[in-house]
Amino acid sequence: MNWLLLVIAGLFEVGFATCLGKAKESSGPVAMWWMVGFFVSLTISMYLLYRATQTLPIGTAYAVWTGIGAVGTVLVGIVLFREPVAFWRLFFLFTLIASIVGLKFVSH
Repeated sequence: MNWLLLVIAGLFEVGFATCLGKAKESSGPVAMWWMVGFFVSLTISMYLLYRATQTLPIGTAYAVWTGIGAVGTVLVGIVLFREPVAFWRLFFLFTLIASIVGLKFVSH
């Protein structure tokens, strides 16, 4: 159950990073709503990370949470913000995913 909470927390991390990117592109009331989304996503992400660390090792949980956020944010950047797609970028993204999966398997 705590691994599921951790994955959801990581997805909300992607959400708050996405909201920051959209707020940067916006102005006025629209930017304010993106910032509201940022704070809501941030709060949910942190709470779920806290809950997951009640039984998971903090180092593993934080690394997985950060990794999910990093991978998800890169993918959102590519799809939503039209960031460049290059071989080395995808290669290191894959190694990050492999590392996250590896941490899951070696954690007790």
